[in-house]
Amino acid sequence: MIWFLLALAAALFGLYNVFIKLAADHVEAVLGAVILQFVAALFGLGLLTWMRFAEGGTMQASPRGIVLAVLAGVAIGMVEVLTFVVYGRGISVAVGNPLIVGGSLLVTTGIGVALLREALTPLQILAIVLVAAGLGLLAWEAARA
Repeated sequence: MIWFLLALAAALFGLYNVFIKLAADHVEAVLGAVILQFVAALFGLGLLTWMRFAEGGTMQASPRGIVLAVLAGVAIGMVEVLTFVVYGRGISVAVGNPLIVGGSLLVTTGIGVALLREALTPLQILAIVLVAAGLGLLAWEAARA
């Protein structure tokens, strides 16, 4: 089941980036990001309401969890604006998305290892090195264009 959820999340994240690319030439970056966040908030509120009342679920949240969720919201809001700007300046989604997502992989892996004390296997390290090499090649090519 987890593999299906991972594949679904990856597919939806890919579509998210494609839709931003297609919208970037037709809407100002901040407006596009606000529309995107508003729709996401409405979707989330609908799901939260359904979970709370239809299933009788209880909502749990600590102050730390709320602060971290707010920080994640600020980060993704900034990413959305920057993504609209980048795509609006003509970078292709086939190059921009791997650079953004792959770059985020390097940041999250670095934080996971250095600050969260997560361990990596040799195979995972090799995979990350290959991703970094691929990012370097994509960035080099994008800079030449």
